[in-house]
Amino acid sequence: MTSFTVFGTGNMANAIGGVVAKGGSDVQYIAHAESGSAQITGDVVVLAVPYAALAPIAAAYGEQLKGKTVVDITNPLDFSTFDALVVPAGSSAAAELQALLPESHVLKAFNTNFAATLVAGTVGAATTTVLVAGDDADAKAALIAAVEAGGLAGVDAGSLRRAHELEALGFLQLTLAAGEKIGWNAGFALAS
Repeated sequence: MTSFTVFGTGNMANAIGGVVAKGGSDVQYIAHAESGSAQITGDVVVLAVPYAALAPIAAAYGEQLKGKTVVDITNPLDFSTFDALVVPAGSSAAAELQALLPESHVLKAFNTNFAATLVAGTVGAATTTVLVAGDDADAKAALIAAVEAGGLAGVDAGSLRRAHELEALGFLQLTLAAGEKIGWNAGFALAS
């Protein structure tokens, strides 16, 4: 079974950790106060932190992250205005992170899910689906297997270039919730 290290202790960190633990994975949490000093024990490292924390974590843990799968869940939104992403047009937070960690397997996942839908396992009547983008097929397959073992659906959303579209979708979902058009327990679902 895959082991996970989750940076963060907020709602998303606990929801993601709960899903993979439910599927049988060991989970280590690193709180903000421990960042930079705690040792990573997981094979998969989930960065359940704000976008601005990605570069400092990459700088502090670059050596420990070599060869590991690193999951970026951020939505690089301008939270002061809720009207723009703060990454260059056509890029993504995940692409920026991959450039900082060239020897890691960066995945984009969980940014189109709210914590409540991860915990509940549903979006409306549909099973919560985690979309996963990345360039390493084995890393994606391992994350999807852990998500599915935890009772959710996982879908390979393509290469890391698709992180751009996933971040745009996450941006839309966040603005809808912040504008009270949907609840924080809602979201997009896939139907076949």
